[in-house]
Amino acid sequence: MGEAQSSCACGSGSSLFFSLISIFFIWVIVLPRNPKITITDALLTQFSFTNTTTNSTLYYNLAFNLTIRNPNKRLGISYRRIRVIGNYQKKRFALVTLPNTTVPFYQGHKNTTFLSDIIVQGQQVVKFGKKEISEFNKETAAGIYSIDAVLALRVKLRLGTIKFHNYGPENIHCKLKLPLSTRNSTLNQTSVSSSFNVTNCGHVSVVTGFFLSWFS
Repeated sequence: MGEAQSSCACGSGSSLFFSLISIFFIWVIVLPRNPKITITDALLTQFSFTNTTTNSTLYYNLAFNLTIRNPNKRLGISYRRIRVIGNYQKKRFALVTLPNTTVPFYQGHKNTTFLSDIIVQGQQVVKFGKKEISEFNKETAAGIYSIDAVLALRVKLRLGTIKFHNYGPENIHCKLKLPLSTRNSTLNQTSVSSSFNVTNCGHVSVVTGFFLSWFS
């Protein structure tokens, strides 16, 4: 009985060892790298809050352009769905799914994709506390609002002719500092507003995260 248990444990250990070696070699061959996402231009033409006993509504109109860079030499990335979530002071005020005319799309090796005129517009009932209302009033006085544009990505990776299963959604935070603008609500592809700082979005792990989940 003891010998059988020892043999079983030895077999399991060998299996785990060879699995780890296989993972290591696949990782070295593929060298998966995460995409880089940058908001290159943005404008905010409406951001107002009505707060009465019967109405607490946030009105908003945000437009932005972004670039997505695939730095991989061997991996292609198919973007199956992209949603934009608007957060202000950790309260969600908007959820927009990019239309079929934009997504899905495939991004090849060492390729950059430009997505223009992403519009987040509407109104939403939002319950702000006294501290949040005070912060909103301060930002209104300063003329610059701190808005978190969250990109929820669902992707599929391709290695040669091999297509992997869908991965995501993963939320990527793009922390924006935006003044109210008098420009129109659309952005020219080549223009960058002088009042907007190009913003690199936060940590993205849609590629390495997929591989780690696949190997686990």
